[in-house]
Amino acid sequence: MLQHPRTTPSTPATPVSTPSRRGAGRRARRLAGAAAAIAAVVGLSTLTSPGAHAADNPYERGPAPSTSSIEAARGHYSVSDTTVSSLAVTGFGGGTIYYPATTADGTFGAVAISPGYTGTQSSISWLGPRLASQGFVVFTIDTLTTLDQPDSRGRQLLAALDYLTERSSVRSRVDSTRLGVMGHSMGGGGSLEAAKTRPALQAAIPLTPWNLDKSWPELTTPTLIVGADGDSIAPVASHAEPFYNSLRGSLDRAYLELNNATHFSPNTSNTTIAKYSVSWLKRFIDNDTRYEQFLCPLPRPSLTIEEYRGNCPHTS
Repeated sequence: MLQHPRTTPSTPATPVSTPSRRGAGRRARRLAGAAAAIAAVVGLSTLTSPGAHAADNPYERGPAPSTSSIEAARGHYSVSDTTVSSLAVTGFGGGTIYYPATTADGTFGAVAISPGYTGTQSSISWLGPRLASQGFVVFTIDTLTTLDQPDSRGRQLLAALDYLTERSSVRSRVDSTRLGVMGHSMGGGGSLEAAKTRPALQAAIPLTPWNLDKSWPELTTPTLIVGADGDSIAPVASHAEPFYNSLRGSLDRAYLELNNATHFSPNTSNTTIAKYSVSWLKRFIDNDTRYEQFLCPLPRPSLTIEEYRGNCPHTS
């Protein structure tokens, strides 16, 4: 706390004139005004300091990120999980919910993830604890049948999110206004379908996606499309790239093409996928601008990145 200067009177060696009450009052008022101005500056700097950033964004979770923290196999949070039987749900095939074990930080954003054609949740299970440890509730799902097409998988992703937020045992941990979808192959095509059906979704991340529909100009959900340069099942030239190119230029969008990768690269632990998925989900589900540093300037080609296109996240 700022305090007024305290002076100790002393006896002058030679006589001096005593100041008038009016002059003393003016000096007192000047001191008080200066102290108030300093206090105002200190208060303003406190409001604009990095420590005040979390208070400005109630959705911010976890410590300030670094390259090593978003590339790590596990993030800040310890993770618990619960199995959801297919017999207990309708509209999708059950799955596993991964979530931060603590309740001290309030609710978390959530993401549902669909496997691809002929796949089960085991093919995308690595993403569950990886993303949950960064501060999300993650639902890796099984589909009604392994042969379901993208439009069906999109509906199932939405059914899974509805179950997660309304009926699941962890519903009190989830912020139902901050949700996203991901998926591999036809599940990636399904994540586009889900975002088309439910524009309120905050983020979509199709992974080596497959869909017969090549055009998505109606999407308003921030979308990161991940392709693979060696994908022979959903070649980027006929799937991921046309999907990305059809998105509106004004949309928060990005296209990440993995280098030396295949259609099935998202089925095993992949640091590049995790790094940019975490950054995308944090930025758009948590509104956490601390993660913009990993998305802008746009990442350059590297040993793991063949190409990256997109725009820097729009600031609201």
